[in-house]
Amino acid sequence: MEWRPGGLSILSWSVSNQIDGQVMINGLSIDVEEYFNVEAFADRIHFEDWDKFESRVENSTNSILAILRQHNVKATFFVLGWVAERHPDLIRGIHAQGHEVACHGYAHKLIYSQTPDQFKEDLRRSRRILEDIIGEKVIGYRAPSYSITKDSLWALDILISEGFLYDSSIFPIMHDRYGIPDGARFIYEIGSGNGQTITEIPLSTVVFLKKNIPIAGGGYMRLLPYSFIRWGIQKINLKENKPAIIYLHPWEIDVEQPRLQGSLLSKFRHYVNLAKMERNLRYLLRDFRFAPVRDLISN
Repeated sequence: MEWRPGGLSILSWSVSNQIDGQVMINGLSIDVEEYFNVEAFADRIHFEDWDKFESRVENSTNSILAILRQHNVKATFFVLGWVAERHPDLIRGIHAQGHEVACHGYAHKLIYSQTPDQFKEDLRRSRRILEDIIGEKVIGYRAPSYSITKDSLWALDILISEGFLYDSSIFPIMHDRYGIPDGARFIYEIGSGNGQTITEIPLSTVVFLKKNIPIAGGGYMRLLPYSFIRWGIQKINLKENKPAIIYLHPWEIDVEQPRLQGSLLSKFRHYVNLAKMERNLRYLLRDFRFAPVRDLISN
């Protein structure tokens, strides 16, 4: 695998974050999965039992869609194939409202826990379901729990061979479950041995005390003060002249979701400050400009 760090700066218009009269457009993404699909509870809730749990993804995703409509913002929805299979009308609605539908795998399995053949099967199954629903080619992928690490870079070759144009799975941080701490922080091209490439769109970090600090959203947006998140995105936009890549999950705005059993760490990661997420999302949409992730790659 050949790494060729580079970068793209995407500029447009707005009233904040101006550079020479223009404004940075950041990437907004929603990882569409149920509250019980997450890796945090995978040791207690097995794939075979998922259908036994109350589904809440439709209501919470529709709430996010309503917020995006209020702010006239389009985003990328990385959809789990298992969810799409059970809620095809939800996925059609996402697509009909002008958002990008992208692939999040089928069964939310960590890539480094699979063989290449298993990953390819999971990838193809999910993509086929999504494309059958929206009638359009799916060009983007995000691994469950950002599980493209140094031990699973082979997945990028498979994504390239399957015709995906971009991946957004590499988090350049240190984490117990994912991350490539010395990975490039901004959009770059990755080449395969046959000369084909894929655009990598890393999740956003800001360098603080010589370390990459995640500000990309999710639990980080619930745990950290919004003022720090805002400062980090402004630094990326104005001082580094790059777009930020932000994500969240529908279950993160579902304060009344059932509480699941798990380790103290898992419950902390999943439930901390759920009540802050919708407010912080609205702050982000007020303070910055966003577009689907596909808009940040070169044509």
